[in-house]
Amino acid sequence: MPQSLSNVLLHIVFSTKERRPYLQVPQLRENLHGYLIGVMRNLECDSLCTNSVADHIHILCQLSRKIAIADLIREVKTSSSAWVKDQPNGSPAFHWQLGYGAFSVSQSNMELVKRYITNQEEHHRKITFQEEFRELCRRHGIEIDERYIWD
Repeated sequence: MPQSLSNVLLHIVFSTKERRPYLQVPQLRENLHGYLIGVMRNLECDSLCTNSVADHIHILCQLSRKIAIADLIREVKTSSSAWVKDQPNGSPAFHWQLGYGAFSVSQSNMELVKRYITNQEEHHRKITFQEEFRELCRRHGIEIDERYIWD
């Protein structure tokens, strides 16, 4: 086959370091989402939905066939961390956690995941980030070791 084609949808989740609420200001979060959408576009991994709350972010994207997941996330976290530190409502102490979650999404579940990401504020009135992340891992068959998962 002379042409390479792919449609890999990825749900990416990562937290601020120690889940500190660095992203409390709604305008900072909104601007961060726009910045991340641009970073993702430049990496040919178009964001289909991006949203955050005070201590973590969710991104649904179409993974480019030209980049590895770890390289994508490293670039997103590095560039956005520097960007947040430089914003008026940002913090010079801002850092993302070292780890991340990356979960495959089927085309048939894309709209469901978009709604889930869009409704983060409402969702987190009921459960914490840790509870949410544990459930995402459970649903995707990923065993976690609580001693090493949180930083």
